Amino acid sequence: MHRLRTYTVVPALPEPLSRLRELSYNYWWSWNSDARELFRRLDPDLWEDVVHNPVKFLAHLAQRRLDQAAVDKAFLAHMQRVLGAFDNYMNREGWFAKSFPDLKDARVAYFSMEFGIHESLPIYSGGLGILAGDHLKSASDLGIPLVAVGLLYRFGYFQQRMTADGWQLEEYPASDFYQIPLLPELGADGRPVKLALPIGEREVHALVWKAQIGRIPLYLLDTDLSENDPRDRETTARLYGGDEEMRIRQEILLGIGGLRALNKVGQPPDVCHMNEGHSAFLTLEQIHQRRTEGGLDFGEAREAVTGALVFTTHTPVPAGIDRFEEELLEKYISPYLPSIGLSLKEFTALGKVDASDPKEEFCMAVLALRLAGASNGVSALHGHVSREMWHHVWPGAPREEVPITSITNGIHISTWIAPEMADLLDRYVGPTWTEDPVDHDVWRRVDEIPDLELWRAHERRRIALVAFARKRLKEQYRRRGATPAEVKSADELLDPDALTIGFARRFAPYKRGALLFQNMERLLRILQNKDRPVQFIFAGKAHPRDENGKAVIKEIFNHLQDEFLGRRIVFIENYDITVARVLVQGVDVWLNNPIKPREASGTSGMKVGPNGGLNLSVLDGWWPEAYDGENGWAIDEGRIYDDPSYRDHIESEAIYDLIEKEIVPAFYVRGADNVPRGWTDRMKASMRTICPMFNTNRMLEEYAARLYVPAAHRWRHLSANAYAAAKALSQWKRRLATDWSNVRVEHVEADDARELPVGAEVRVQAQVHLGKVRPDDVVVELYHGRIDPHGQLVEGSAEEMRCGNHLDNGAFTYDGTIPCRRSGQHGYAIRVMPRHQDLTHRYDTGLIHWG
Repeated sequence: MHRLRTYTVVPALPEPLSRLRELSYNYWWSWNSDARELFRRLDPDLWEDVVHNPVKFLAHLAQRRLDQAAVDKAFLAHMQRVLGAFDNYMNREGWFAKSFPDLKDARVAYFSMEFGIHESLPIYSGGLGILAGDHLKSASDLGIPLVAVGLLYRFGYFQQRMTADGWQLEEYPASDFYQIPLLPELGADGRPVKLALPIGEREVHALVWKAQIGRIPLYLLDTDLSENDPRDRETTARLYGGDEEMRIRQEILLGIGGLRALNKVGQPPDVCHMNEGHSAFLTLEQIHQRRTEGGLDFGEAREAVTGALVFTTHTPVPAGIDRFEEELLEKYISPYLPSIGLSLKEFTALGKVDASDPKEEFCMAVLALRLAGASNGVSALHGHVSREMWHHVWPGAPREEVPITSITNGIHISTWIAPEMADLLDRYVGPTWTEDPVDHDVWRRVDEIPDLELWRAHERRRIALVAFARKRLKEQYRRRGATPAEVKSADELLDPDALTIGFARRFAPYKRGALLFQNMERLLRILQNKDRPVQFIFAGKAHPRDENGKAVIKEIFNHLQDEFLGRRIVFIENYDITVARVLVQGVDVWLNNPIKPREASGTSGMKVGPNGGLNLSVLDGWWPEAYDGENGWAIDEGRIYDDPSYRDHIESEAIYDLIEKEIVPAFYVRGADNVPRGWTDRMKASMRTICPMFNTNRMLEEYAARLYVPAAHRWRHLSANAYAAAKALSQWKRRLATDWSNVRVEHVEADDARELPVGAEVRVQAQVHLGKVRPDDVVVELYHGRIDPHGQLVEGSAEEMRCGNHLDNGAFTYDGTIPCRRSGQHGYAIRVMPRHQDLTHRYDTGLIHWG
């Protein structure tokens, strides 16, 4: 074919409507219902046909309709109201600037493999991406100086289609980037910004696009360019597609290419936040840049970089972590190693728990944990699981002191709340719920919403959900070649007045999508109650290479072939943001039954909270922090079972019991006005307790105060005066590592009688040999705690010992006391640890001596 010259055509908007284009290219409209309604009123049918994509909408809207709107006073007044709110939002001073005025000019870069902003930008697969999208929206709301980096996938994640026998098929329709709310980023010369970097044997070129998420720019890299080798164009073809070689190519592009892209567009970061380990190769580029600009060696550059890195792990299952064979690292990472001053072996050691084990694969999470100054899990329980999972990265560290904290996930409420519920909150709670959703006092006012109004608003959403499900089911039947009569039969499926329970998520086996069908006799008993009908709506995708996950979906489909079951339980294909939004806004109960403790957080259940839905969930992920006995139901008592079959039996029976004995009666016991007062009490309890805590504004405030701000301050301190502090810290670590082998506890004396009363103290004196190590460089501690039945010290805490006399040959005396606060058997040990004001955490050096 002849080489083509291309140009872009944009809608011919009449002058009074000219700002609609600006509005369409800022995803702010995706969480502002008034803005969405502005577009919809121009042509409601077309708005639905383009799946709520305003750029595509304006491109397809008839010119005649635009001309009519340009002289329609009502429409213009609506537009001015929306634009006024938009301008106010974009220009107002945010929470961050008020809280941390000294860091107004700082910049946090947030790296993620996927972003779930809106269905019009299909570069997400599930919870990780949806969380990343909500992260950006709340960062915008709070005015956090954040930029985001990802990849722009031509085919995105797959679209799901089901065969007649229930087997999942994957389709990959190509996205037209010029029909999506994003634009190529332009440089100072007005030309699109491109970058090039070595990936394997070739230099790969990437175009930088930008999606604007309120006040947050999201930069996306695209290698589908004519100047690239066809194999390299595939790098950004599919999200989570291809083999391990494709994965390492994508992760080099995301981490190294993404950081270079930020520098190229004039957004160099102070702090980098790695959302999962996919972007951990950015550490190489960070170290390379510090060495180049500061003339530092590797150790000095590492100290400068580490303090400004944040890592969030989302995976409590080791099999879900990216790992690479050394051959792939040699092929793809070797070109970058000379510039950071490491050999392949030295670099590989950074990504291994045990560097001496030749069989251990390089792990991206270990690389991130080793080099990040701060790491966190995504719920309190997941923080505990992560410390158990990764404690070997820090040998000698008690599990409770492993430097992985937790910040529980949340949702962006304005994105997920139904317009009817938002209107109720505006009228009875006040507008503060959008401006400050973290304020518990605001959410206590949900009690002022009349039960009747709350119930009617929720009923309208359930009716909308049933209508949506029927429409989708008709489309599914047509694609499978069903007869007109079979297609029409979809109008008889589901009941808009019935208790509706939703189950929708990624169909990984540990999420147990088919647990509901464990005991068919009990399930049928629930479904056959004509006076108190119950129905279930399922949706979800299995990874294309997850045959077990696909088998779970097929099992559900097989059950639905039963004529009766098929009327009460439906499966909606192609789970995406559109389906998720309608589901969480319309279901009465959200079912979640993963195998504990494999759910890191789980945010889908949080989305039903502001919509008046209730959770029925295993006490895993976020639910142990939220459940209080009145705001939903817990399937288990927090137990972990060794026998999978017994576990599934117990927990499925618990689901049936709760539905039959508690949920159904609460839903169907009505007053004279047909309102279930007990149910609306639970709805309000759910909104009161879940909304102020499990939202991304609270989450981002925690990230900012606990991780971003300290990291930004560390960066400024370590990089000041030509990296003086980073150099000093590196030299101190080298000296300490050289001298540490001579550190030992030589002698201990204590009044640790066999029995001591509560309130007493154990006095301990130790003689510690430090050799050439100075007392100021260490802390000597009494680490003490309760002894469990297995003879292990648990619930440990530390008491610092005071340095006393300097003895001969580098020895010192140390004195300390242990308070006896609780009865029972207790124990203690003495430990010596490095201490320096610039260490990111106490296990930063990897050095510890236990006496």
